[in-house]
Amino acid sequence: MKAAVIESVGRVVVTEVPDPTPGPREVVVEVAACGLCGTDLHILQGEFAPKLPIVPGHEFAGEIVAVGTQVTEVSVGDQVAVDPSLYCYECRQCRNGHNNLCERWAAIGVSTAGGAAQYALAPVANCVKLPEHVRTQDAALVEPLSCAVRGYDVLKSRLGAHVLIYGSGTMGLMMLELAKRTGAASVDIVDLNPARLKTARTLGVSGSAANADELDKPQGWDLVIDATGNAAAIQDGLERVAKAGTFLQFGVADYATRVSIDPYRIYNQEITITGSMAVLHSFERAAELFANGVLDPEIFISDRIELERYPEALAQFAAGVGRKIVVIP
Repeated sequence: MKAAVIESVGRVVVTEVPDPTPGPREVVVEVAACGLCGTDLHILQGEFAPKLPIVPGHEFAGEIVAVGTQVTEVSVGDQVAVDPSLYCYECRQCRNGHNNLCERWAAIGVSTAGGAAQYALAPVANCVKLPEHVRTQDAALVEPLSCAVRGYDVLKSRLGAHVLIYGSGTMGLMMLELAKRTGAASVDIVDLNPARLKTARTLGVSGSAANADELDKPQGWDLVIDATGNAAAIQDGLERVAKAGTFLQFGVADYATRVSIDPYRIYNQEITITGSMAVLHSFERAAELFANGVLDPEIFISDRIELERYPEALAQFAAGVGRKIVVIP
């Protein structure tokens, strides 16, 4: 089969690899679409230090074409979205219910072959069946949506909150859609990219600007969400949290990113600083939300690019052009 392969740091090619064969509790998915994510760039740049070569792609959906001998939950022909998370279920974090912080954390498309290919292997437990009206070429959005749902679980937001989001790429826009549906009084977005801010306005953002000073909230925001991983955005966002408010680090920063905090202000104003890591008990809920129309795929997916052009698609993503880019095998 044809697949994209990150062969070494900075080098990705599209080549032929062996077809996958399912184990007793595994399935083979014919991939309909695979989304590109910042994690893919981190892998390409050697920052996550996976064992290379690797077939990337942890955001994918498709149709089951083969099942293992002990699989009864799904059948050939079912369309599914795949949760890429692979946990050990034995370490302290897993046993405490924090599987996303598993001490042996792994993921399809990160530590094992992923969905940037014609076919992908997945444990049956990771497959969520999709209703017939959902297009699998759109359902690559379920995985990033499940990360956003996890982020809102961490926030424990209350009705009537004023929300500020840094970044109006895919993840920032997903947080916008969830904020609107969880009773936010207002949702503002900051981004330096005018095209992305235009999309945010299409989705009904309260205010949008290149700088938070333009949004006229001198008392700050109850919830501030960074969806960029950019040091300057994070630093600015920390200063925008209202008294008793919460700052969520949602964007993936590289290992070297550093910012400063004001410990007295955190103490004196009872500010919470927290983070959200990947997926936890949120994939099925995200699939249901997606099936019920929480996102418009035609707005969120800006480019559908053939698998043969995967290196080009990754370069476009790295340049910040477009919104969600998916590759089509």
